[in-house]
Amino acid sequence: MPHQKSRRVWAVTAAVLLASGLLPLSSYAQSAGSTHCARMDKLRVPGAAHQEAACLSGLTTASTEASGHTNPEDYAGLTASSMPRPEGVPGIQIDGYFPDTTRSNTNHGWNHDAQFVVRLPDKWNGGLVVSGTPGNRRQYANDRAISDQVLAMGYAFAATDKGNTGVGFYHGQRCPGEAIAEWHRRLTQLTVAAKQVVRQRYGRSPSTTLAAGISNGGYLVRWQLENRPWLYDGGIDREGTLWTARGPNLLTFLPAALRHYPTYAEGGDGAEAARQKLLDAGFAPGSEFLWDYHYRVYWDLTQRIYREALDPSFDGDLDAGVPFCRSGTPNCDADYDYADRPRAQAAVKRIALTGRIGKPMITLHGTLDTLLPIGVASDVYAEMVRKAGCGGLHTYQRIEAGNHTDGLVDEYPDRLAAIGPHFVEAVRSFSR
Repeated sequence: MPHQKSRRVWAVTAAVLLASGLLPLSSYAQSAGSTHCARMDKLRVPGAAHQEAACLSGLTTASTEASGHTNPEDYAGLTASSMPRPEGVPGIQIDGYFPDTTRSNTNHGWNHDAQFVVRLPDKWNGGLVVSGTPGNRRQYANDRAISDQVLAMGYAFAATDKGNTGVGFYHGQRCPGEAIAEWHRRLTQLTVAAKQVVRQRYGRSPSTTLAAGISNGGYLVRWQLENRPWLYDGGIDREGTLWTARGPNLLTFLPAALRHYPTYAEGGDGAEAARQKLLDAGFAPGSEFLWDYHYRVYWDLTQRIYREALDPSFDGDLDAGVPFCRSGTPNCDADYDYADRPRAQAAVKRIALTGRIGKPMITLHGTLDTLLPIGVASDVYAEMVRKAGCGGLHTYQRIEAGNHTDGLVDEYPDRLAAIGPHFVEAVRSFSR
Protein backbone atom coordinates (compact mmCIF):
# COMPACT_ATOMS: atom_id res chain seq x y z
CA MET A 1 0.00 0.00 0.00
CA PRO A 2 2.72 2.58 0.78
CA HIS A 3 4.22 1.83 -2.65
CA GLN A 4 0.87 2.44 -4.36
CA LYS A 5 0.41 5.64 -2.41
CA SER A 6 3.85 6.91 -3.43
CA ARG A 7 3.00 6.25 -7.08
CA ARG A 8 -0.22 8.25 -6.72
CA VAL A 9 1.70 11.10 -5.12
CA TRP A 10 4.25 11.00 -7.94
CA ALA A 11 1.48 11.06 -10.55
CA VAL A 12 -0.13 14.13 -8.96
CA THR A 13 3.25 15.83 -8.57
CA ALA A 14 4.13 15.04 -12.17
CA ALA A 15 0.88 16.55 -13.41
CA VAL A 16 1.52 19.76 -11.44
CA LEU A 17 5.11 20.06 -12.60
CA LEU A 18 4.22 19.30 -16.21
CA ALA A 19 1.54 21.98 -16.17
CA SER A 20 4.05 24.48 -14.80
CA GLY A 21 6.68 23.43 -17.33
CA LEU A 22 9.14 22.32 -14.63
CA LEU A 23 9.25 18.55 -15.17
CA PRO A 24 12.30 17.28 -17.09
CA LEU A 25 11.34 15.44 -20.27
CA SER A 26 13.22 12.30 -19.22
CA SER A 27 11.29 12.20 -15.95
CA TYR A 28 7.98 12.56 -17.75
CA ALA A 29 8.81 9.67 -20.08
CA GLN A 30 9.33 7.45 -17.06
CA SER A 31 6.10 8.58 -15.43
CA ALA A 32 4.19 7.82 -18.64
CA GLY A 33 5.06 4.14 -18.45
CA SER A 34 8.28 3.65 -20.37
CA THR A 35 8.90 0.02 -19.38
CA HIS A 36 10.21 -2.14 -22.18
CA CYS A 37 7.77 -2.05 -25.11
CA ALA A 38 4.88 -0.82 -22.96
CA ARG A 39 1.55 -0.33 -24.80
CA MET A 40 2.79 -1.99 -27.99
CA ASP A 41 -0.56 -3.73 -28.52
CA LYS A 42 -2.32 -0.35 -28.35
CA LEU A 43 -0.28 1.39 -31.06
CA ARG A 44 -1.97 2.21 -34.35
CA VAL A 45 -0.48 4.31 -37.14
CA PRO A 46 -3.36 6.53 -38.31
CA GLY A 47 -4.10 6.04 -42.00
CA ALA A 48 -1.83 3.02 -42.46
CA ALA A 49 -3.06 0.26 -44.75
CA HIS A 50 -0.73 -2.22 -43.05
CA GLN A 51 1.54 -2.21 -40.00
CA GLU A 52 3.66 -4.68 -38.04
CA ALA A 53 5.01 -3.87 -34.57
CA ALA A 54 8.01 -5.53 -32.97
CA CYS A 55 9.53 -5.33 -29.49
CA LEU A 56 13.29 -5.07 -29.98
CA SER A 57 16.24 -5.16 -27.63
CA GLY A 58 17.97 -2.65 -29.92
CA LEU A 59 16.53 -0.13 -32.39
CA THR A 60 19.84 0.94 -33.95
CA THR A 61 21.52 -0.74 -36.90
CA ALA A 62 23.93 -2.53 -34.54
CA SER A 63 20.92 -4.73 -33.73
CA THR A 64 18.45 -4.28 -36.57
CA GLU A 65 20.87 -5.50 -39.23
CA ALA A 66 20.86 -8.89 -37.49
CA SER A 67 17.16 -8.92 -36.63
CA GLY A 68 16.02 -7.95 -40.13
CA HIS A 69 14.43 -4.67 -39.08
CA THR A 70 16.50 -2.61 -41.51
CA ASN A 71 18.00 -3.05 -44.96
CA PRO A 72 21.70 -2.09 -45.31
CA GLU A 73 21.26 -1.72 -49.06
CA ASP A 74 19.09 1.31 -48.39
CA TYR A 75 21.90 3.26 -46.69
CA ALA A 76 24.97 1.91 -48.48
CA GLY A 77 27.53 4.62 -49.25
CA LEU A 78 25.96 7.42 -47.24
CA THR A 79 28.24 7.51 -44.19
CA ALA A 80 31.91 7.32 -43.31
CA SER A 81 33.15 4.34 -41.32
CA SER A 82 33.89 6.69 -38.43
CA MET A 83 30.19 7.49 -37.98
CA PRO A 84 29.23 6.23 -34.50
CA ARG A 85 27.19 3.03 -34.39
CA PRO A 86 25.42 3.18 -31.02
CA GLU A 87 24.26 -0.06 -29.46
CA GLY A 88 21.26 -0.89 -27.36
CA VAL A 89 18.33 1.56 -27.34
CA PRO A 90 15.54 -0.96 -26.68
CA GLY A 91 12.04 -0.14 -27.78
CA ILE A 92 9.29 -0.64 -30.34
CA GLN A 93 9.60 -0.56 -34.13
CA ILE A 94 6.57 -0.27 -36.39
CA ASP A 95 6.92 -1.01 -40.10
CA GLY A 96 4.11 -0.55 -42.58
CA TYR A 97 2.74 1.37 -45.51
CA PHE A 98 0.07 3.90 -46.33
CA PRO A 99 -2.39 3.33 -49.19
CA ASP A 100 -0.69 3.78 -52.57
CA THR A 101 -1.05 2.46 -56.11
CA THR A 102 2.63 2.11 -57.06
CA ARG A 103 4.84 -0.89 -56.32
CA SER A 104 8.50 0.10 -56.65
CA ASN A 105 9.51 -0.53 -53.00
CA THR A 106 10.30 -4.23 -52.55
CA ASN A 107 11.29 -4.11 -48.86
CA HIS A 108 9.69 -6.93 -46.84
CA GLY A 109 8.44 -8.44 -50.08
CA TRP A 110 5.49 -6.06 -49.88
CA ASN A 111 6.06 -4.53 -53.34
CA HIS A 112 4.23 -1.46 -52.10
CA ASP A 113 5.23 2.19 -51.99
CA ALA A 114 4.58 4.70 -49.19
CA GLN A 115 6.39 2.41 -46.75
CA PHE A 116 7.41 3.85 -43.39
CA VAL A 117 9.26 2.97 -40.23
CA VAL A 118 8.56 4.36 -36.73
CA ARG A 119 10.93 3.72 -33.82
CA LEU A 120 9.95 4.40 -30.19
CA PRO A 121 12.74 4.05 -27.62
CA ASP A 122 11.90 2.95 -24.09
CA LYS A 123 13.92 5.87 -22.69
CA TRP A 124 12.40 8.85 -24.46
CA ASN A 125 13.67 12.42 -24.31
CA GLY A 126 10.34 13.95 -25.38
CA GLY A 127 11.32 14.59 -29.00
CA LEU A 128 10.54 13.23 -32.46
CA VAL A 129 12.65 13.34 -35.63
CA VAL A 130 10.96 12.69 -38.97
CA SER A 131 12.67 12.28 -42.31
CA GLY A 132 12.30 11.65 -46.01
CA THR A 133 15.00 9.72 -47.81
CA PRO A 134 17.90 10.99 -49.93
CA GLY A 135 17.85 10.30 -53.66
CA ASN A 136 15.17 7.76 -54.43
CA ARG A 137 16.10 5.33 -51.69
CA ARG A 138 13.77 3.37 -49.47
CA GLN A 139 12.64 4.03 -45.92
CA TYR A 140 15.76 2.72 -44.14
CA ALA A 141 18.15 5.00 -46.05
CA ASN A 142 18.58 7.31 -43.04
CA ASP A 143 19.19 4.54 -40.52
CA ARG A 144 22.95 5.07 -40.12
CA ALA A 145 23.19 8.81 -40.72
CA ILE A 146 20.10 9.96 -38.81
CA SER A 147 18.13 7.24 -37.02
CA ASP A 148 21.07 5.71 -35.14
CA GLN A 149 22.25 9.10 -33.99
CA VAL A 150 18.95 10.54 -32.78
CA LEU A 151 17.78 7.31 -31.14
CA ALA A 152 20.96 7.34 -29.07
CA MET A 153 19.92 10.80 -27.85
CA GLY A 154 16.48 9.54 -26.83
CA TYR A 155 14.41 10.82 -29.75
CA ALA A 156 11.65 8.83 -31.38
CA PHE A 157 12.26 8.51 -35.13
CA ALA A 158 10.10 8.06 -38.22
CA ALA A 159 10.97 7.88 -41.93
CA THR A 160 9.10 7.52 -45.21
CA ASP A 161 10.19 6.29 -48.64
CA LYS A 162 8.45 9.44 -49.98
CA GLY A 163 5.88 7.41 -51.92
CA ASN A 164 8.09 6.32 -54.84
CA THR A 165 11.53 4.76 -55.12
CA GLY A 166 14.20 3.67 -57.58
CA VAL A 167 15.51 5.12 -60.83
CA GLY A 168 12.02 4.97 -62.35
CA PHE A 169 10.43 6.79 -59.42
CA TYR A 170 8.38 8.91 -61.84
CA HIS A 171 6.60 5.94 -63.41
CA GLY A 172 2.88 6.27 -62.85
CA GLN A 173 2.78 10.03 -62.45
CA ARG A 174 -0.08 11.68 -64.33
CA CYS A 175 1.66 14.98 -65.03
CA PRO A 176 5.27 16.27 -64.93
CA GLY A 177 6.52 16.78 -61.40
CA GLU A 178 3.72 14.86 -59.69
CA ALA A 179 6.07 12.20 -58.33
CA ILE A 180 8.19 14.84 -56.59
CA ALA A 181 5.10 16.64 -55.30
CA GLU A 182 4.02 13.35 -53.71
CA TRP A 183 7.09 13.55 -51.46
CA HIS A 184 5.60 16.63 -49.78
CA ARG A 185 2.35 14.85 -49.00
CA ARG A 186 4.05 11.70 -47.75
CA LEU A 187 6.29 13.49 -45.25
CA THR A 188 3.36 15.54 -43.99
CA GLN A 189 1.29 12.36 -43.69
CA LEU A 190 4.01 10.59 -41.72
CA THR A 191 4.64 13.55 -39.42
CA VAL A 192 0.97 13.80 -38.44
CA ALA A 193 0.73 10.04 -37.93
CA ALA A 194 4.00 9.71 -36.02
CA LYS A 195 2.99 12.44 -33.58
CA GLN A 196 -0.16 10.50 -32.77
CA VAL A 197 1.75 7.24 -32.35
CA VAL A 198 4.14 9.00 -29.95
CA ARG A 199 1.16 10.19 -27.93
CA GLN A 200 -0.26 6.65 -27.84
CA ARG A 201 3.08 5.27 -26.63
CA TYR A 202 4.16 7.87 -24.10
CA GLY A 203 0.92 9.55 -23.02
CA ARG A 204 1.60 12.93 -24.60
CA SER A 205 2.61 14.56 -27.87
CA PRO A 206 6.27 15.30 -28.54
CA SER A 207 7.52 18.56 -27.08
CA THR A 208 9.97 18.95 -29.97
CA THR A 209 9.42 17.74 -33.53
CA LEU A 210 12.30 18.10 -35.97
CA ALA A 211 12.42 17.46 -39.71
CA ALA A 212 15.81 16.20 -40.87
CA GLY A 213 17.13 14.98 -44.18
CA ILE A 214 19.95 14.62 -46.69
CA SER A 215 19.81 15.77 -50.33
CA ASN A 216 16.20 15.21 -51.46
CA GLY A 217 15.45 14.70 -47.78
CA GLY A 218 17.01 18.10 -47.09
CA TYR A 219 14.83 19.61 -49.82
CA LEU A 220 11.83 18.21 -47.98
CA VAL A 221 12.97 19.84 -44.74
CA ARG A 222 13.03 23.17 -46.56
CA TRP A 223 9.64 22.59 -48.20
CA GLN A 224 7.98 21.49 -44.97
CA LEU A 225 9.28 24.47 -42.99
CA GLU A 226 8.11 26.77 -45.78
CA ASN A 227 4.69 25.19 -46.24
CA ARG A 228 3.83 23.22 -43.07
CA PRO A 229 5.80 25.02 -40.33
CA TRP A 230 3.13 24.41 -37.67
CA LEU A 231 4.00 20.71 -37.68
CA TYR A 232 7.59 21.27 -36.58
CA ASP A 233 9.76 23.07 -34.08
CA GLY A 234 12.73 23.19 -36.44
CA GLY A 235 14.72 21.28 -39.01
CA ILE A 236 18.16 20.18 -40.15
CA ASP A 237 18.69 20.45 -43.90
CA ARG A 238 21.80 18.64 -45.06
CA GLU A 239 22.76 19.67 -48.61
CA GLY A 240 19.14 19.92 -49.70
CA THR A 241 18.30 19.92 -53.41
CA LEU A 242 17.41 23.38 -54.69
CA TRP A 243 14.46 23.75 -57.05
CA THR A 244 13.72 27.19 -58.44
CA ALA A 245 11.61 27.80 -61.54
CA ARG A 246 14.07 30.23 -63.12
CA GLY A 247 17.12 28.35 -61.94
CA PRO A 248 19.50 27.46 -60.63
CA ASN A 249 18.46 23.86 -60.24
CA LEU A 250 20.13 20.62 -61.17
CA LEU A 251 18.65 20.80 -64.70
CA THR A 252 20.60 24.01 -65.28
CA PHE A 253 24.09 22.79 -64.28
CA LEU A 254 24.18 19.03 -64.82
CA PRO A 255 23.85 19.27 -68.64
CA ALA A 256 27.03 21.36 -68.71
CA ALA A 257 28.82 18.65 -66.71
CA LEU A 258 27.67 15.98 -69.16
CA ARG A 259 28.59 18.11 -72.16
CA HIS A 260 32.09 19.13 -71.13
CA TYR A 261 33.41 16.43 -68.81
CA PRO A 262 34.28 13.90 -71.56
CA THR A 263 36.47 16.49 -73.28
CA TYR A 264 38.17 17.32 -70.00
CA ALA A 265 38.73 13.63 -69.22
CA GLU A 266 40.30 12.95 -72.63
CA GLY A 267 42.97 15.59 -72.10
CA GLY A 268 44.38 17.31 -75.14
CA ASP A 269 43.99 20.86 -76.39
CA GLY A 270 40.38 21.28 -75.27
CA ALA A 271 40.77 19.93 -71.75
CA GLU A 272 41.48 23.21 -69.97
CA ALA A 273 38.63 25.01 -71.73
CA ALA A 274 36.30 22.15 -70.77
CA ARG A 275 37.48 22.35 -67.16
CA GLN A 276 36.65 26.03 -67.12
CA LYS A 277 33.16 25.28 -68.43
CA LEU A 278 32.55 22.98 -65.48
CA LEU A 279 33.81 25.61 -63.06
CA ASP A 280 31.57 28.19 -64.74
CA ALA A 281 28.61 25.84 -64.24
CA GLY A 282 29.25 25.95 -60.50
CA PHE A 283 31.54 23.02 -59.70
CA ALA A 284 34.10 24.05 -57.13
CA PRO A 285 37.80 24.46 -57.92
CA GLY A 286 39.60 21.65 -56.16
CA SER A 287 36.78 19.16 -56.75
CA GLU A 288 38.32 17.83 -59.97
CA PHE A 289 39.48 14.61 -58.31
CA LEU A 290 35.80 13.77 -57.73
CA TRP A 291 34.57 14.48 -61.24
CA ASP A 292 35.12 11.06 -62.79
CA TYR A 293 33.26 9.24 -60.02
CA HIS A 294 30.36 11.66 -60.15
CA TYR A 295 30.13 11.49 -63.93
CA ARG A 296 29.95 7.69 -63.83
CA VAL A 297 27.71 7.35 -60.78
CA TYR A 298 25.66 10.52 -60.34
CA TRP A 299 25.66 13.19 -63.04
CA ASP A 300 24.35 11.23 -65.99
CA LEU A 301 21.71 9.23 -64.16
CA THR A 302 20.52 12.15 -62.03
CA GLN A 303 20.08 14.46 -65.00
CA ARG A 304 18.19 11.91 -67.07
CA ILE A 305 15.73 10.67 -64.44
CA TYR A 306 14.87 14.10 -62.99
CA ARG A 307 14.57 15.58 -66.44
CA GLU A 308 12.22 12.70 -67.33
CA ALA A 309 10.19 13.40 -64.19
CA LEU A 310 9.87 17.10 -64.99
CA ASP A 311 10.20 17.29 -68.79
CA PRO A 312 9.31 13.91 -70.34
CA SER A 313 8.62 15.31 -73.81
CA PHE A 314 12.27 16.29 -74.34
CA ASP A 315 13.28 12.81 -75.54
CA GLY A 316 10.03 11.75 -77.13
CA ASP A 317 9.05 8.17 -76.36
CA LEU A 318 12.37 7.31 -74.70
CA ASP A 319 12.37 6.59 -70.97
CA ALA A 320 15.02 8.89 -69.45
CA GLY A 321 17.01 9.50 -72.59
CA VAL A 322 20.27 7.98 -73.76
CA PRO A 323 22.84 7.01 -71.11
CA PHE A 324 26.29 8.62 -71.38
CA CYS A 325 25.61 10.13 -74.79
CA ARG A 326 27.96 12.70 -76.27
CA SER A 327 26.80 16.16 -77.28
CA GLY A 328 25.21 16.04 -80.72
CA THR A 329 23.51 12.67 -80.19
CA PRO A 330 19.74 12.95 -80.80
CA ASN A 331 17.71 13.30 -77.59
CA CYS A 332 20.89 13.65 -75.57
CA ASP A 333 20.66 15.23 -72.12
CA ALA A 334 24.13 16.70 -72.60
CA ASP A 335 22.41 19.19 -74.91
CA TYR A 336 19.45 19.87 -72.65
CA ASP A 337 18.71 23.61 -72.32
CA TYR A 338 16.38 24.29 -69.42
CA ALA A 339 15.97 27.95 -70.42
CA ASP A 340 14.26 26.84 -73.65
CA ARG A 341 11.90 24.40 -71.95
CA PRO A 342 8.84 26.32 -70.67
CA ARG A 343 6.98 23.12 -69.77
CA ALA A 344 9.85 22.08 -67.53
CA GLN A 345 9.85 25.50 -65.89
CA ALA A 346 6.12 25.19 -65.23
CA ALA A 347 6.62 21.76 -63.66
CA VAL A 348 9.47 22.98 -61.46
CA LYS A 349 7.39 25.96 -60.37
CA ARG A 350 4.90 23.57 -58.77
CA ILE A 351 7.61 22.09 -56.53
CA ALA A 352 9.84 25.16 -56.15
CA LEU A 353 11.20 26.60 -52.93
CA THR A 354 10.68 30.20 -51.82
CA GLY A 355 12.95 30.69 -48.80
CA ARG A 356 9.98 31.63 -46.60
CA ILE A 357 10.71 29.23 -43.76
CA GLY A 358 8.49 29.48 -40.70
CA LYS A 359 10.61 27.68 -38.10
CA PRO A 360 14.34 27.61 -37.24
CA MET A 361 16.43 25.62 -39.69
CA ILE A 362 20.09 24.64 -39.82
CA THR A 363 21.57 24.04 -43.28
CA LEU A 364 24.77 22.01 -43.66
CA HIS A 365 26.54 21.90 -47.02
CA GLY A 366 30.02 20.84 -48.07
CA THR A 367 32.21 23.15 -50.12
CA LEU A 368 33.29 20.21 -52.33
CA ASP A 369 29.79 18.91 -52.99
CA THR A 370 30.15 17.59 -56.52
CA LEU A 371 26.54 16.60 -57.16
CA LEU A 372 24.82 19.78 -55.92
CA PRO A 373 27.62 22.37 -55.98
CA ILE A 374 27.33 24.70 -53.03
CA GLY A 375 27.64 27.89 -55.10
CA VAL A 376 24.50 27.10 -57.13
CA ALA A 377 22.65 25.31 -54.33
CA SER A 378 22.73 26.24 -50.64
CA ASP A 379 24.53 29.56 -51.16
CA VAL A 380 21.59 30.55 -53.35
CA TYR A 381 19.00 29.18 -50.94
CA ALA A 382 20.53 31.02 -47.99
CA GLU A 383 20.18 34.25 -49.95
CA MET A 384 16.58 33.36 -50.78
CA VAL A 385 15.85 32.93 -47.07
CA ARG A 386 17.49 36.25 -46.30
CA LYS A 387 15.56 38.10 -49.02
CA ALA A 388 12.32 36.53 -47.78
CA GLY A 389 12.95 38.18 -44.41
CA CYS A 390 13.54 34.87 -42.65
CA GLY A 391 17.29 35.09 -42.13
CA GLY A 392 16.86 35.17 -38.36
CA LEU A 393 15.49 31.63 -38.49
CA HIS A 394 18.32 30.26 -40.62
CA THR A 395 21.74 29.00 -39.54
CA TYR A 396 23.95 28.19 -42.51
CA GLN A 397 27.12 26.13 -42.06
CA ARG A 398 29.47 25.70 -45.02
CA ILE A 399 31.51 22.57 -44.24
CA GLU A 400 35.01 22.96 -45.64
CA ALA A 401 35.93 19.98 -47.87
CA GLY A 402 32.59 18.27 -47.34
CA ASN A 403 31.17 16.29 -50.25
CA HIS A 404 27.50 15.56 -51.03
CA THR A 405 27.52 12.46 -48.83
CA ASP A 406 30.21 11.01 -46.56
CA GLY A 407 30.58 7.80 -48.53
CA LEU A 408 33.90 8.87 -50.13
CA VAL A 409 35.53 10.15 -46.95
CA ASP A 410 37.19 6.80 -46.29
CA GLU A 411 38.67 6.79 -49.79
CA TYR A 412 39.97 10.36 -49.52
CA PRO A 413 40.59 10.90 -45.79
CA ASP A 414 43.13 13.66 -46.42
CA ARG A 415 40.96 15.54 -48.94
CA LEU A 416 37.38 15.23 -47.70
CA ALA A 417 35.75 16.03 -44.37
CA ALA A 418 32.73 14.20 -42.95
CA ILE A 419 29.50 16.16 -42.50
CA GLY A 420 27.96 13.55 -40.18
CA PRO A 421 29.45 14.96 -36.95
CA HIS A 422 28.10 18.41 -37.81
CA PHE A 423 24.65 16.91 -38.21
CA VAL A 424 24.84 15.37 -34.74
CA GLU A 425 25.81 18.73 -33.26
CA ALA A 426 22.95 20.40 -35.13
CA VAL A 427 20.44 18.02 -33.55
CA ARG A 428 21.97 18.60 -30.14
CA SER A 429 21.63 22.35 -30.58
CA PHE A 430 17.85 21.95 -30.66
CA SER A 431 18.02 20.04 -27.36
CA ARG A 432 19.83 22.75 -25.41
